[in-house]
Amino acid sequence: MARVIFDHVTKRYGEIVAINDLDLIVSDRDFLVFIGPSGCGKTTILRCLAGLEKVSDGQILIDEQVVNDVPVRDRDVAMVFQSYALYPHMTVFDNIAFGLKIRKTPPDEIEKRIAESGELMDIEGFLEKIPRELSAGQQQAAAVGRTIARVPKVFLFDEPLSNLDARRRSKTRGDLIKLHQQLETTFVYVTNDQAEAMTLATRIGVLNHGVLQQCDTPRKIYDQPRNLFVAGFIGSPAMNIINARLIQEEGSILVDAGSFVLELPINSAGKYEGYIGKKVILGIRPEDIFSHETLMPTSPVQLVDAQLDNAEFLGNETLLHLISGEHEFVSRVRTRSTVKRGEVIQIAFDLERIHLFDPQTELAVR
Repeated sequence: MARVIFDHVTKRYGEIVAINDLDLIVSDRDFLVFIGPSGCGKTTILRCLAGLEKVSDGQILIDEQVVNDVPVRDRDVAMVFQSYALYPHMTVFDNIAFGLKIRKTPPDEIEKRIAESGELMDIEGFLEKIPRELSAGQQQAAAVGRTIARVPKVFLFDEPLSNLDARRRSKTRGDLIKLHQQLETTFVYVTNDQAEAMTLATRIGVLNHGVLQQCDTPRKIYDQPRNLFVAGFIGSPAMNIINARLIQEEGSILVDAGSFVLELPINSAGKYEGYIGKKVILGIRPEDIFSHETLMPTSPVQLVDAQLDNAEFLGNETLLHLISGEHEFVSRVRTRSTVKRGEVIQIAFDLERIHLFDPQTELAVR
């Protein structure tokens, strides 16, 4: 068990800055998931923590010890790679035992650890098989089992589920949550999959161009995005983004989007007074826009006329692609919608779920 500190860490490859001044504490027993677009620096962070890459500036600490110059084998971390990195000519047993033998672990202790990791990952039945005789899911379980047997202070996972099919990926997410609870240690995890990040993490770190945009609980990342990038990146479908202006009429503060106007709730209007007469960016998630066929929420709503451009039936929900004036947005409704393309309907914006962003800084207006 360990706390990890990234103390203003920067990693450069020539003129390319892969990690830009990362200042972050990963608490003991945290399950921190880094997510962001390809090339954002998330895997580089993992490799720097593992010692596979040397940082350009700053320090990395594990259990209060600076590890910048500590060799990989002495950092007491273990990494599961995207490719699983199993030795193809060795059995699962020997793959797990290999690292332990290098560390001169006694044979009886090796047997004990392999038995424990085999039970945790349910791989007892194929310890004598070689990787090519295993399915992708079994190889993934073997790679995690090898990591568990090390009993490291910190577990590192680099997109370990990307090679699995959707059904196996869903099951393995549940397995990893249970594993984290059982081992009670620190997990640092990298993924491109939002479902993985939202379901696995105790905290999510959202990256873009090597810069940490926000690090918080999944709920806060989703409900209180710090800036426009986080708001648009987290969520599927993405948050609706609409250019607008704040105006004031008869004491009420309004969001004027041109084709429709929304009145801000009295209890939240005060924080927006400095933006009256200025451009803003309106953000609202698809599930916070309701069609006339669904029940209205308990919070204040405002009706807007919109034309249906397309409807995506997904079984348990339908995505309505709507147009109002020059604006296009998506509504997620849990109904088998009967609305037809081209039909004009009334939709309701949940006014308590509106987000406003400064178009210059792209920061949320709080």
